[in-house]
Amino acid sequence: MIVITGATGNVGRPLVDTLTAAGEDVVPVSRSGAGHQADLTKPETLRPVLDGAKAVFLLTSPDFLAHGNLQGVVDVLRDAAVPRVVLLSSQGVTTKRHPSIHEDAVTGSGLEWTVLRPGSFASNAYAWAESIRTQRAMAAPFADVALPVVDPQDIAEVAAAALRDGAHASAVYTLTGPAALSPRQQAEVIGEAVGTPINFTELTRAQARAGMLKFMPEPVVEATLDVLGAPLPAEQAVSPDVETVLGRPPHTFADWVTRNLPAFR
Repeated sequence: MIVITGATGNVGRPLVDTLTAAGEDVVPVSRSGAGHQADLTKPETLRPVLDGAKAVFLLTSPDFLAHGNLQGVVDVLRDAAVPRVVLLSSQGVTTKRHPSIHEDAVTGSGLEWTVLRPGSFASNAYAWAESIRTQRAMAAPFADVALPVVDPQDIAEVAAAALRDGAHASAVYTLTGPAALSPRQQAEVIGEAVGTPINFTELTRAQARAGMLKFMPEPVVEATLDVLGAPLPAEQAVSPDVETVLGRPPHTFADWVTRNLPAFR
């Protein structure tokens, strides 16, 4: 049995599907919605689904750093004799933009562990979906700064491999797409997919910050804007890790848009 936290999200949903298709017994966990309801800020709520679990996927929400303690979650996993844990972390840990406290809890746990460090998600483009559907327009900061956004499906498939196979123990994987794209280029890709050019507007950093603060903690907003506006070389580099684990190149942003086209039409 494999327990998946964050099971209703952009990574959790395809991860559940991938593992189920592989014949695994999967227990989806989220704060609300289908499956077992648990809140990682209250680690004991996870305990009822851990009996017999051979692996757990840990995905924390953006506000977890301010309100949660992953060490408490790890303690519960260890007490339940869960042998393997896969943590969805962030490339920002590599570049020191994000703290390593969650990773430290996992790598120091004594459990078999794998850490995944994705860069920017292709699914962040959902933030533009409504304006693209209704106005064929989108707005974003740093119009011509390019990053290799990663398809959540690729993250899910790498996670599935790590959850099922101990050969990935003690590995840290940086997950990116196959090429860096700017927001303006992403607008062009979406426009080609929907068959209509997208009117692109560049936001100032202050405008973008005001919008992001509505759903993200301030430290996460500032770190995210730093990456988007002034990425380090490591943050713009394409990582080989998706292909190394999966034996195929990572999906392109166009692949992701095609699979999720109804959101933009």
